[in-house]
Amino acid sequence: MEDPEPTASFARDQLKAFVERIERLEEEKKAIADDVKDVYAEAKANGFDVKVLRQVIRLRKQEPNERQEQEALLDLYLHALGMIAGGDL
Repeated sequence: MEDPEPTASFARDQLKAFVERIERLEEEKKAIADDVKDVYAEAKANGFDVKVLRQVIRLRKQEPNERQEQEALLDLYLHALGMIAGGDL
């Protein structure tokens, strides 16, 4: 009969390696999030509106056609609510 210990030991070592990698990545993620927060604070200190800056970042992540579609819908809704001039629906 084979000894199951080497297999269990391998699985345990592999599990430990995964956990340690995840922990390292979580630490890196937190450090990066702190860096991003610092950049937003620096932008704010230089007079930039952080809320608008976040919107710009979000828009830059979108595909151009997706962004155009959302802008068109926003424009339609704002017109419908009378929040901008230029069209009565």
